[in-house]
Amino acid sequence: MNNLPDISKDFALWYQEVIFQAELVDSSPVRGTMIIRPYGYALWEQIVDVLDDKIKKTGHKNASFPLFIPESFLKKEAKHVEGFAPELAIVTHAGGKKLEEPLVVRPTSETIIHYMFARWIKSWRDLPLKINQWANVVRWELRPRAFLRTTEFFWQEGHTAHETLEQAQEEVFMMLHEYKDLAENYLAIPVITGQKTETERFPGAIETHTFEAFMQDGKALQMGTSHLLSQSFAHAFEMQFQNRDGVLAYPFLTSWGTTTRLVGALVMVHGDQKGLVMPPKVAPIQVVILLILLKNKDNTAVIEAGYALAADLKKQGFRVELDQDMHKSAGARFFYWEIRGVPIRIEIGPRDLEKQEVKVVDRIGLCAESVNVSSVTQKVAQLLELIQKTLFERAQERNEHMWHKEEKLVNFGPILEKNNGIYQTGWCGSADCEQKLKEFKAFTRCLLEEKTFDVCFNCDKPSDRDVVVAKSY
Repeated sequence: MNNLPDISKDFALWYQEVIFQAELVDSSPVRGTMIIRPYGYALWEQIVDVLDDKIKKTGHKNASFPLFIPESFLKKEAKHVEGFAPELAIVTHAGGKKLEEPLVVRPTSETIIHYMFARWIKSWRDLPLKINQWANVVRWELRPRAFLRTTEFFWQEGHTAHETLEQAQEEVFMMLHEYKDLAENYLAIPVITGQKTETERFPGAIETHTFEAFMQDGKALQMGTSHLLSQSFAHAFEMQFQNRDGVLAYPFLTSWGTTTRLVGALVMVHGDQKGLVMPPKVAPIQVVILLILLKNKDNTAVIEAGYALAADLKKQGFRVELDQDMHKSAGARFFYWEIRGVPIRIEIGPRDLEKQEVKVVDRIGLCAESVNVSSVTQKVAQLLELIQKTLFERAQERNEHMWHKEEKLVNFGPILEKNNGIYQTGWCGSADCEQKLKEFKAFTRCLLEEKTFDVCFNCDKPSDRDVVVAKSY
């Protein structure tokens, strides 16, 4: 029986309950951390497989760097250490002794990787250098929430070095494009891309570009970022190379990353009152086959049919689970797979077999029909494609309903504070005006290229460009 909180009345509580009941996570004895259970980790692995393939196809190579970073490394770039100082976990003792220099548990790896870049890059022939790392990082979160903000989380972080600023900028936008493709074409989550304001940019970057998604409750979630670091870290680590003219120069650097936060986004964008809803392209299980077995009866034919169908679907590349549990009622088994968001359920019972049929039911209400056994594979392929497309369209339509264009904060601020939502407005570029948004618990999410408004949302100065404003996770 479904006992999830009402998603329309308490979205935050629904989220907290569904990720536990669907067995994505469990509580950890260490504050702010989470245990990712096998089903949750299988979902993360599906996302990792897609993104890792994208990263390698765009010319990057995976590597691994230490978890511990000398404290002095972070102090080399002033804005970097200032930005991360409140979130750092620092090791001062090890092996029963006080360390000569404290070690920081990595919050991000720019410094240790740039230390190595300075050793590896000597000539323009060594560029571009494109490295990616899959790792865990630690940031001491004050208000942790599983998958969204945790003290320890998994991510990938890309780091690159280039001869010219133009090449570095191309890298930043190329990876932002790959992230957008991952979100929209695999996670079925529509996103907007844009530049972060100076206040919101990554510590040590001269530009931060983001891809932002909007949850069902109207709040924004930063899904990942791509940073133009320029030469600040290169100077800090004395990273020089001999350019094509034989002169010593500093490379232009970038970094970019996304995290297990993508799992939280998927839950909040697609979930419903029954539980999770998995986009087929990343669903750990795309099809579950439920055998309707009768007690004290010969179920051999049903079991054989189930195994044969599972083998056939797996042969076609589908991710399939066979459920032949006789100890639970059919309703309990339906609930078990519904709350986990499995896209397609196929039911096989004695009466179905007599007609050479199976019942095909999808998770989001597009199909519930009997299908001839010979047509099941084709039906599954078509239905998975339709579910993927429909989930994206539903999320896109919801975003359009939540999107508002308003000129003045004094008018839309109270509405935003009470009801959430996405607001496009004008901005003069002043940090003082940006600060006013916090009075309504809102923040700038990203700058847009377009300019719809003539004046700033707060003052009467001319607007530089439009900005997206929303509450955020």
